[in-house]
Amino acid sequence: MITLSNWKLQSFDPGRENPLTIAAVSYIDHFWMTAKVPGDVHSTLIEHKLIEDPFIGHNDLKCRWIEEKEWWYRTVFNWNLDHQDQEIIELNFQGLDTYATIYLNGKEIGSTENMFIEHTFDITRELEDGKNVIAVRFDPLSKHVGLKEKDYWCSYGKERLWARKSSMNFGWDWGPRLVTAGIWKEVNIVKKSKTRLGDIFVHTASLSEEEADLHIDLNLKRHFLNKDALTALVTLSDGDAVVKEEVKIHQSKTEIRLTVNNPKLWWTHDLGDSFLYDCTVSLKDQNGIELDTYTQKVGIRTINVDMKHENGENLFTFNLNGIRLFAKGSNWIPVHNFLGAVDNDRYKKLLYLAKESNMNMIRVWGGGIYEKDVFYEECDRLGLLVWQDFMFANALYPDYNKDFMKTVEEEIEAVVKKLRKHPSLALWCGNNEIDWIYDMKFSSGLVTTPFYGRNIYHELIPDILGRLDPTRLYWPSSPFATESDEDFNAESIGDKHNWQVWHGNIKPRKTGDPVVQDISKEGVSYKNYKTDFTRFSSEFGMHASANRFTLEKYIPEGEFYWKSVEMSYRNKDNFHEKGILLMEGFTDIPQTIDEYINYSMLTQAEGLKYGIEHYRRNKPFTSGALIWQHNDCWPGTSWSLIDYELLPKASFYYAKKFFAPVAATADHDPGKPVSISVINDYPDAIDDVLVATAETFSGEVIFSKELPYSVKGNQVEQLEEIEESVILQGHSAEEVFVSLQSKQNRFPENIIHLRDFKEMRYESTNLKVSKNSTEKSVTINGGDSFARFVKLDIQQEEVICSDNFFDLRAGEEKTVTFTALNGKEVDLEKIRIRALNSKSEGAEGQ
Repeated sequence: MITLSNWKLQSFDPGRENPLTIAAVSYIDHFWMTAKVPGDVHSTLIEHKLIEDPFIGHNDLKCRWIEEKEWWYRTVFNWNLDHQDQEIIELNFQGLDTYATIYLNGKEIGSTENMFIEHTFDITRELEDGKNVIAVRFDPLSKHVGLKEKDYWCSYGKERLWARKSSMNFGWDWGPRLVTAGIWKEVNIVKKSKTRLGDIFVHTASLSEEEADLHIDLNLKRHFLNKDALTALVTLSDGDAVVKEEVKIHQSKTEIRLTVNNPKLWWTHDLGDSFLYDCTVSLKDQNGIELDTYTQKVGIRTINVDMKHENGENLFTFNLNGIRLFAKGSNWIPVHNFLGAVDNDRYKKLLYLAKESNMNMIRVWGGGIYEKDVFYEECDRLGLLVWQDFMFANALYPDYNKDFMKTVEEEIEAVVKKLRKHPSLALWCGNNEIDWIYDMKFSSGLVTTPFYGRNIYHELIPDILGRLDPTRLYWPSSPFATESDEDFNAESIGDKHNWQVWHGNIKPRKTGDPVVQDISKEGVSYKNYKTDFTRFSSEFGMHASANRFTLEKYIPEGEFYWKSVEMSYRNKDNFHEKGILLMEGFTDIPQTIDEYINYSMLTQAEGLKYGIEHYRRNKPFTSGALIWQHNDCWPGTSWSLIDYELLPKASFYYAKKFFAPVAATADHDPGKPVSISVINDYPDAIDDVLVATAETFSGEVIFSKELPYSVKGNQVEQLEEIEESVILQGHSAEEVFVSLQSKQNRFPENIIHLRDFKEMRYESTNLKVSKNSTEKSVTINGGDSFARFVKLDIQQEEVICSDNFFDLRAGEEKTVTFTALNGKEVDLEKIRIRALNSKSEGAEGQ
């Protein structure tokens, strides 16, 4: 195999030049610009300084001309024609974005119209001995979809209805419109035997502690008749022991079975080891000559979704190897607007952070891409389950068009065959929000067309999965509910997207009812989470600012202030007041850029903590909480936990605590009793003593109680209800905080404030800071009063703290260490430290 490089790129006005002229071997491309592959047009133009960085200011608007051009890639390579009669040579494009025509030595060998799948061409006869030229023409989307009908519902750019391309390219409520084109994955030339292995599916058919029964579905690609049987040798190794099975193959499809004694199971990282076996399949002819070989990592595990509890109540609970788990995680959007130019390290860093924040599930959202191989390989390795949407989101799709459906069918088959091997893959989902929103829009008279696209999610996809992967649950849409009097976003069955918080959607709503919203301080408040008793919350969240470093880097000089035009441009949501209303209800309305950064981060972090602790207390009848959203694709204000420069927001550090496998929570409303519970997500029981204290901001302990407990595995235990007046002991709730601690360090400390931030009367304090350059750490002393929301403001990309955005008691010390994900030196002098109630930035102490 060779990977093609040394590509060049040039643009033309569509249709102006004869394509056979540009594709010809003799064409002179000396003055074309060099281009990286994998890559894209935008990134190439940025690298050559032909466009300004689209992420700065309004520069994205200056790039719109790119999507109207015809773009050509060319490369020259040498090939030695030494193949045998029983060999073929294939040209493989792992990713072409999107409408491409491919030429080899001036001959048009094929065209593509799908960004999401690989495209392979047999070029055995077209290759020349010596010099060869490949040219790829990318048409503007308008050439192919410009005259297509688009007079029905589609959020954001309506061109995407017909283009099998990442929907987020056309803009979303968290990112700009940047319609990309280019060769976004590797290009390889591979020599293969004409008789070779096709797709192979290794899966766990049955499992016990003593043994696992593995089935290997093997398909052959056979290009010539041969009466003699072939032989397939399957080996499975755990590094020590090896299991082998050799079988004769007489037909193109064969099932091979392996029995593995005392199997090492694949678990999510919070339940055990995510063990991976090495599997090899070797194909040999009747003379023992190896024709082909295939290798993959195999995780032995079972995964299903339990829909009913033993008491008859509905569930939506992932069951891994017989253990019902609470899915803790987030929704994943594409890691960048320019996907071809992103290296694998960005994926590894973001997934490492998911595990660091105690997540065990990632949902790949349906408006992005089927992710790169590195994503699924890392999830396998790290022990993170994957909820996988198919790439259909917030629109009606033309399922009445035969050509479109043929393209979609090819896509679904290719994706299922490619991804089904991963043990991390837990569920297939047909689309994002389409069934639910169509019903709302149709009921409100905003949509009058039939449900275009329904045949994809309710007929085509389940039929394909029935053939190719019946081992996982297929869920037609998210959210979705079956047999419910409510709408598709019911809380009594299936999964739910909670957009009462933030969007003000009023629940309950029944199918056919018009949509009602309450966009007010009370209507969008995160306190509404506590009224939600969903079976599985697969989307919910609220905005927070990016970190100061990220914003300052991309906002033009003179525009970094509260409510500037450029600050507003960072927010792609359609009604900016929702974030203001959320802050007004909890922190009060910010007046400066610093207050906006701090208040929005605090509101997001406390709001997510409030909601997730509620969901987890309702275990097992609520069995999942996936935050919208994990990451950002550009430097803006969004729902993300981690901003574009890979600097976590406050909510990330909160998540490390509220997603911890064992957590202590306090359910409380002003003036009401404080209900203390312990949540145990481990399969084994835990014994401990919880210490509940209440302290004044000056450090006086006014209440303390020890609560011994024993919580069974995978259970929640309410320990005690304590009257607020007993805790306060005559003090004002606005001047006291409550702490829940573990005597045996079973769970992270949980500090509870009995009133909203804007009502609390925090005293001013002076932080004292000591920096240790050798250890790359800082030690912070809380000063003479309680320090609220101590923030280490990092002025450097990709720096992670051992903790950040935390509270400190009066006089309490905390040492924070730093890690740079990119391996660079952490500059302690660029870290600014202060609390929301500190008089000034933390002063250097002795």
